[in-house]
Amino acid sequence: MTSITTLAPCKLNLFLHITGRRDDGYHLLQSLFLLLAYGDTLTITRREDGELRLLQPLAGVLPAQDLCIRAARALQQATGCRLGADILCEKRTPLGGGLGGGSSDAASVLMALNQLWQLGLTREALMQIGVSLGADVPVFIFGQTAWAEGIGEQLIAWPWQQAVLARYYVVLTPALAVPTAQIFAQQALTRDSKPLRIADFSNGAFASEFWQNTRNDLQAVVCTLYPAVAQLIDWASQFGPARMSGSGASVFVVVDSARQAEEILSQRPENTSGFWAKGLEYHPLFSTLAS
Repeated sequence: MTSITTLAPCKLNLFLHITGRRDDGYHLLQSLFLLLAYGDTLTITRREDGELRLLQPLAGVLPAQDLCIRAARALQQATGCRLGADILCEKRTPLGGGLGGGSSDAASVLMALNQLWQLGLTREALMQIGVSLGADVPVFIFGQTAWAEGIGEQLIAWPWQQAVLARYYVVLTPALAVPTAQIFAQQALTRDSKPLRIADFSNGAFASEFWQNTRNDLQAVVCTLYPAVAQLIDWASQFGPARMSGSGASVFVVVDSARQAEEILSQRPENTSGFWAKGLEYHPLFSTLAS
């Protein structure tokens, strides 16, 4: 095998609580991550000369700073591998939306190159490399609906995944990008949410109780700084549970059918992009890794 083409799925934070802050500035959190059957498409081709090439660089991002190249280089350095790769990334995930597009691309590069370079690294080993690239990278390598703690790297498979996968997710993004670092730096950000336990969701986890007892702690800060996000959440809430994903700006609403999802998209406000998707049970490259 010399080439792999794969979906690099985006994610939703179905909730996101900030429970503290470490001495190094990283925030401690609890979250429920869901991978969606929507995202970027990556084609990764092995090179024998050790060179790493990004075939369609993002505007305004130097290839050396792109997470795809950084991931491939980190894997070379961790393993001493002398092979290289051509990486083609066809972007669909909105930038600055809180959907983890760049992190997912990096994770998919690590997983694909582990196979193309025949490295045989375990899932845990790849996750250790991934966390050095960004706190969201490990969850994509983990590759399934996950309860997250720590800075997002402590992951447990969600026991009630089928309840989550049965729903439809409409994702709406206003015409703006929210810088994650700016939001986490805000003094107004709540950083003392009471920690929850998985056992707190013992009823099967996705009834109205779930939405009443969870929230996104970043949402209030983003809505103050970016009123368009607040307006979009208000609009989407008429159709079902709606909240922001990650640090924004994307907003999602949960519905029961594809027909409902299509109707919401057809009515979406001006200057708003969108898509709908179901959740992914596993990342497309999940089975390539030994646990």
